[in-house]
Amino acid sequence: MSRAIRLRLLPLGVAMGLMLGGVAQVEAQRAAAGPPDWPCVQRLIPELAWGTIWTGPPLDELEQDWWEDEEIGQVVRFATLRSTPEEQALARVREFIDTVDEEEAEQRLTLLFSGLFELTNRERRRAIEGIRRASRAQLTRLETVSAMVDELEERRADDEADAAEIERLSEALFWEQRTFQHRQQALPAMCDQPYLLEERLSRMVREIMARMP
Repeated sequence: MSRAIRLRLLPLGVAMGLMLGGVAQVEAQRAAAGPPDWPCVQRLIPELAWGTIWTGPPLDELEQDWWEDEEIGQVVRFATLRSTPEEQALARVREFIDTVDEEEAEQRLTLLFSGLFELTNRERRRAIEGIRRASRAQLTRLETVSAMVDELEERRADDEADAAEIERLSEALFWEQRTFQHRQQALPAMCDQPYLLEERLSRMVREIMARMP
């Protein structure tokens, strides 16, 4: 017996189990304050503020941009690449810190932080937008599943309904539910990404602050 036929023979409430479970998970994830398309338990903070993690000289008083220092630019871009493992990023930051002259330390280390902060914040914004796009897609998928369930229920109640069409719709519903569940299971890992980026930045900042004059 095919999967679709097994689904067709189950009570419709059972066939909706994945969808309803997904709805409950969505609602639970929205416990934190945030817009309708923010599915994470973590509170949505769209932008980081450098003053919350940096106690060095103010960034708005810097006399040059971080990328104008070629060496700093290379360190920043390497350390913030998604493909760079965190330990390698930290090692590159430490290596640079160890080579900074005492007289230039405050200026150059502040520039280093400025670059790390800017690119991390940019990557974090991309991660947040990716989460919100995924959430909107899930909400749309829920509406699709709900409409398919309604249609299937109507066809099952119709004694003259075509059995092949019911089987086709049951199969389509199964795969739509399965896709929803798979994407829903991926959301928590996506929700962790902004936090992990903050943690990575914080570890690099601690290295910098330990060397500041």
